[in-house]
Amino acid sequence: MHKIGVIGAGAWGTALAQSLANSGRDVLMWARENEVVDAINKHHENKMYLKGVRLNEMIKATHDLAEMSACDLFLISTPAQHIRGTLQQMEFQLTGKPFIICSKGIEKETGHLLSEVAEEIIPNAKIGFLCGPTFASEISRGLPCAVTLAIEDKKLGEDIVEMIGSRTLRTYLTDDIIGAQIGGSVKNVIAIASGVIIGRGMGESARCALVTRGLTEMARLAKAMGAKKETLMGMCGFGDLMLTASSMQSRNFSLGVALGEGKTLEEILGDRIAVTEGVHTAKALRVMAQNNAVDMPISRAVYEFLHEDVPIDDIIEKVLDRPLRKESL
Repeated sequence: MHKIGVIGAGAWGTALAQSLANSGRDVLMWARENEVVDAINKHHENKMYLKGVRLNEMIKATHDLAEMSACDLFLISTPAQHIRGTLQQMEFQLTGKPFIICSKGIEKETGHLLSEVAEEIIPNAKIGFLCGPTFASEISRGLPCAVTLAIEDKKLGEDIVEMIGSRTLRTYLTDDIIGAQIGGSVKNVIAIASGVIIGRGMGESARCALVTRGLTEMARLAKAMGAKKETLMGMCGFGDLMLTASSMQSRNFSLGVALGEGKTLEEILGDRIAVTEGVHTAKALRVMAQNNAVDMPISRAVYEFLHEDVPIDDIIEKVLDRPLRKESL
């Protein structure tokens, strides 16, 4: 493998490209917006999604998917709800080549994991998932982080770790694709609930309790779907949840804070360029929980106040009135 293609030039895709280029990798980015491509190639900055970060001059960008055919490995960072369309557009380029989905979410229209979407479009795909506790602004500045690469083919996974890993992008390998996806998806929904707790002024003790119970929900779903419980104790579960559910850099946590303070969902999303994936995942997660007969009260509560207009205070009272149970799963 020599050339790495990054599909999607949002903040996360740009940060990944920056990390790779800083490690001496040959990187070609694809962006839908002509102005993003021009800004990266001419000014070495993604002014739309990662303003203020000087990009490595070795990063090249294009809006022509045909140019991506020369790449040996693809990192796909388009939003989760656009993964199907992206894979359909790139079916020719991706067939027979390894690609890593770097998006976190569940397809809201079908309730499918992104691995199921990928396998439907590209049978026998050489597919992996990259997830973990990361903020694009920090990765793009070369600050250290750790991520999980989930892929079934161990040898291919080891080769990809060598390609994308570095001393600042520490990459750990697992074969638990389902667990990695559940961790990376559910944490966004729990992060919204965590933000609501802070926005409502309920305190850090309440937030910590909610996040802990949220991790239990995550592990419960993972177990029901055949994933490994220990996967959720790593970077793509506990680690990602800890970061996303506690920082205003997190789009999901900050959305929850704003909701807790009394803003409407429409007001919050109207001021944002980037996708807040937990809003979509909450809808898909409700179906997934029902299909697997898993009780997920926090995730269900987020769905109810985002998509059924149930007042937040009513939801909080409902959750607090739940009977006490054993702490084990």
